[in-house]
Amino acid sequence: MNTMTYKDFAARVEYSEADGCFIGHIAGIRDVVGFHGESVAELREAFVEAVEDYLATCKKLKKEPNKPYSGQFRLRLSPELHARAALAAEMHGQSLNTWVSEVIEKSVAA
Repeated sequence: MNTMTYKDFAARVEYSEADGCFIGHIAGIRDVVGFHGESVAELREAFVEAVEDYLATCKKLKKEPNKPYSGQFRLRLSPELHARAALAAEMHGQSLNTWVSEVIEKSVAA
């Protein structure tokens, strides 16, 4: 997966054939912040500017910027899968949280 990051913010980028440019949005926040550029260099510059503008606007409004992710999420599983995962974690001598975190880490790193 290709990502563009700046100050712990990541960008979701796509190419618009109709507009003839790259269009990006800051990913993982509730606010909508977009940017665009005709080249990768322009897109990168616009992304940095968008993050800086977002942070400045939040400061001006005395609002905490959305954090990309809190590090916590709820996961709903069937009782059977929950039991199998808990057993796998126990067999590895880990808590369920630690085991799931390691499994996800291995999956997204691949």
